[in-house]
Amino acid sequence: MSVWNPDNIKDVAESIGIASLSDDVLQGLSSDIEYRLSQVLEEALKFMRHSKRTTLSTQDIAQALRVLDVEPLYGYESTRPLRFGEASIGPGQPLFYVEDEEVDFEKLINAPLPKVPREISFTAHWLAVEGVQPSIPQNPATVDTRSQELVPKGPGANPNISAMSGNDNVAVKPLVKHVLSKELQLYFDKVCSALLDEADEESRVAALASLRSDPGLHQLVPYFVQFISEKVTHTLKNLFVLTQMMQLTSAMLDNKYLYIDPYVASLIPPILTCLVGRRLGFYAPSTPLAHLSLRNLAAALLSVVCKKYAKSSHTLKPRLARTCLKHFLDPTKPLGANYGGIIGLQAIGGAEVVRALILPNLKQYEVLVREPLEEEGGGDVGGGLESGKREEAEAVLTALVGALQMLEEDVVVGLTNGYTSGDGEEQRQRLSEKVGSLIAGRIVEMERPRLVKAILES
Repeated sequence: MSVWNPDNIKDVAESIGIASLSDDVLQGLSSDIEYRLSQVLEEALKFMRHSKRTTLSTQDIAQALRVLDVEPLYGYESTRPLRFGEASIGPGQPLFYVEDEEVDFEKLINAPLPKVPREISFTAHWLAVEGVQPSIPQNPATVDTRSQELVPKGPGANPNISAMSGNDNVAVKPLVKHVLSKELQLYFDKVCSALLDEADEESRVAALASLRSDPGLHQLVPYFVQFISEKVTHTLKNLFVLTQMMQLTSAMLDNKYLYIDPYVASLIPPILTCLVGRRLGFYAPSTPLAHLSLRNLAAALLSVVCKKYAKSSHTLKPRLARTCLKHFLDPTKPLGANYGGIIGLQAIGGAEVVRALILPNLKQYEVLVREPLEEEGGGDVGGGLESGKREEAEAVLTALVGALQMLEEDVVVGLTNGYTSGDGEEQRQRLSEKVGSLIAGRIVEMERPRLVKAILES
């Protein structure tokens, strides 16, 4: 038995010309109307609850009708409560209607006109200057003076945390509401000191081991990220510090208890700086390739970042590949930056990126590598520098050959299609047209027919 009165359905049917309806039809229509009304009310109640209200409004009903793909009712968008009046049209049949407000035209005409709106204009002001918010009327004032700074100031305050939060004797608005406990501040201080102590290897190893496994470092993640960025930015001439910052980044990425996703965008610039930076560390004739180990470590971190966070950010790999490709092909960059671009591309996408981005550009790039390899040392003054360039060029050539070897994995074992392990002139000529004579000679000397086949067929 439906709670909807069948007589209402009869009245509506008679108003549109249907004289008689059977009882079964009336009962079915009553049940369907009850179901449709309950469906609309359930959807409307969802809108009411999500709006943090306890009173159902006409807007909730209209939104529910839109969700159910039903044309909404028009004329019931008033924010004021509706007043219903009752009119009797017969015995036992009251009619309810909405009372309309009577408007006095004389008062409406004599009412003052609203103010003319101002013309559209705009003005510019500084929201922040180097991370510090200026005290000007346009900027919101700091109401909560108790939490003006992230950490306490004074002689006993931690200088590293103060510098990282941008509070160099300047009162700024805090980016977060929490304040670090003394234990976490002491831990941060000890870890930073241990990582920067070149003489105490045992403390460095212990600090990195703690960072890789400690589950209670969530609050320190933004501080470590800022610490890495500052040290990489201001100590580009110190290979030890740069290497420790990459080790710190690796330890944070290895810690399964830390949620690093919001800070990936802040970790990428220091990694790229250590990967494709122009000059990393002081040049020493005795160790001209000392910076390559740092670049290799940065490339390994870039590979970890791509594997872990590429799914959550679809533009991560393309942006990183574009940056590495730019540093690989830029003739104005030093060979160290070219080396970083090559191993960076290799780390980002493996054989697919090598085939699409490195292989088509090898013949044009060979000119940059050939020049330092063919130069002879010119005396005691420039001999060390020229020797360093030749060693860097040799490292770049080795990196290119290593990248091409990734293509060999896609070749089926035993199907060499006639390629032999010899160094025939025809084979060398085809390779030279593909990758340049310098790299072709190195590949032919390796006597690996699968690699030759992979390069020629790519």
